[in-house]
Amino acid sequence: MGRLRGVPQIPEKIHELTVGQLSARSGAAVSALHFYESKGLISSRRTTGNQRRYHRDALRRVAFVRAAQRVGIPLATIRDALAELPEERTPTREDWARLSEAWRSELDERIKQLGRLRDHLTDCIGCGCLSLETCVLSNPDDVFGERQSGSRLMVERQGARKQREQPQKEPGDCG
Repeated sequence: MGRLRGVPQIPEKIHELTVGQLSARSGAAVSALHFYESKGLISSRRTTGNQRRYHRDALRRVAFVRAAQRVGIPLATIRDALAELPEERTPTREDWARLSEAWRSELDERIKQLGRLRDHLTDCIGCGCLSLETCVLSNPDDVFGERQSGSRLMVERQGARKQREQPQKEPGDCG
């Protein structure tokens, strides 16, 4: 097996890869490959000696998974996308374009959330106690903030918990 810029090259005549070869060529740890397989992202066959063998298309699938993970796509979403492809076919440029377009709105929403986090981060650091009247970081959908804020709210919640923990009296109980 030769090397090109430090990456092991696999001869074209080899159609199946060991987990070590797949790891070396893809840059993914063996444990990550086993995890991907357990999640249905890649598949292997077992030899008579119970060793895993991966079809060459696993290289492209691993690259696809890692690229999608880098932009924050959940593994379940990646698995669903790969399930749409025919078995043992590598994702093509067209596949990536179609799937990434479907993920665009999810990524745009995450970018907006990160922008809000960035814009309000210094407010919380300046306060230090996360008890601002309106804190978009600790309570982004501030439901209770209109009534009160900070530690007073904690006292209210603890009182409600104690009330729930007390045994309820049955109707007609005198004691």
